[in-house]
Amino acid sequence: MTVVDAVVSSTDAGAPAAAATAVPAGNGQTVCVTGAAGYIASWLVKLLLEKGYTVKGTVRNPDDPKNAHLKALDGAAERLILCKADLLDYDAICRAVQGCQGVFHTASPVTDDPEQMVEPAVRGTEYVINAAAEAGTVRRVVFTSSIGAVTMDPKRGPDVVVDESCWSDLEFCEKTRNWYCYGKAVAEQAAWETARRRGVDLVVVNPVLVVGPLLQATVNASIAHILKYLDGSARTFANAVQAYVDVRDVADAHLRVFESPRASGRHLCAERVLHREDVVRILAKLFPEYPVPARCSDEVNPRKQPYKFSNQKLRDLGLQFRPVSQSLYDTVKNLQEKGHLPVLGERTTTEAADKDAPAAEMQQGGIAIRA
Repeated sequence: MTVVDAVVSSTDAGAPAAAATAVPAGNGQTVCVTGAAGYIASWLVKLLLEKGYTVKGTVRNPDDPKNAHLKALDGAAERLILCKADLLDYDAICRAVQGCQGVFHTASPVTDDPEQMVEPAVRGTEYVINAAAEAGTVRRVVFTSSIGAVTMDPKRGPDVVVDESCWSDLEFCEKTRNWYCYGKAVAEQAAWETARRRGVDLVVVNPVLVVGPLLQATVNASIAHILKYLDGSARTFANAVQAYVDVRDVADAHLRVFESPRASGRHLCAERVLHREDVVRILAKLFPEYPVPARCSDEVNPRKQPYKFSNQKLRDLGLQFRPVSQSLYDTVKNLQEKGHLPVLGERTTTEAADKDAPAAEMQQGGIAIRA
């Protein structure tokens, strides 16, 4: 593994211009992944290395111990280059992107502070796309957007199918002070505009709430959403719905939209929409030893109903989504393995019998999972 002192930032890119031809996986190509130590990005780096790519991953400090999981990946010693990264340093972005055939812009602030969210997200995105245009070697830029740029629209009717044509209402996001969704929406809009202007081939992945195993040592925001239902910190669940997807499928989606000449535009990355009650019921069935809440914090209003959505574009590219119950199971087992959640109780007889067959399907609390 190589360390490069080149500061880098967020990325996006623009309109179809560069030729989108099918390229064998890896094939000697070098790609840049911004925010490489992040939850989604770490799995993407892992997948890219497995496919034979050389990866230039941008991080704030290559020597930080929190990047140890990247350095330990198979192929990292030979084909991972960590670049010192700063979200808003354009010259550093240009150095990181130089010589790359692809750019995956996953780096983004995650905050509801408008000053820390909006401008860095927008400017960093513009910097990455401009850097890709200046490099002269970049075939395609993949931008990690969010469901937050898609669904925040109070005027959407219950029968509307949420798909790639939907955009969040910026005025509504401002009114409700949802600066994360506002920032993701304006950053994606800036990505498309800059890409069109610079002639950069841009494709976008819009993931929903991401769950699944951690590669990094620390718990991120979306996994904390699951952990709170297991460690006793949440006594009730909200009267709310949420869409879920597995982090490994999100990484797979990024690679598919990069490699496929058929991929274009936005790609909604979601497996299922669940009410929080459904989530806690699944957790309680899979892991009854934990104090999973059984009561809703809102017993007055009717239960919120899951919205309809389409993930057809990614399924057309061959992506087979893991069931959310499997993702939740793998999330909890991973939290146990990493010491974020104590192991309570005894394993079931079925689970013990399957310990030597990790790919075997078994029943856990009446739910079919692969252990």
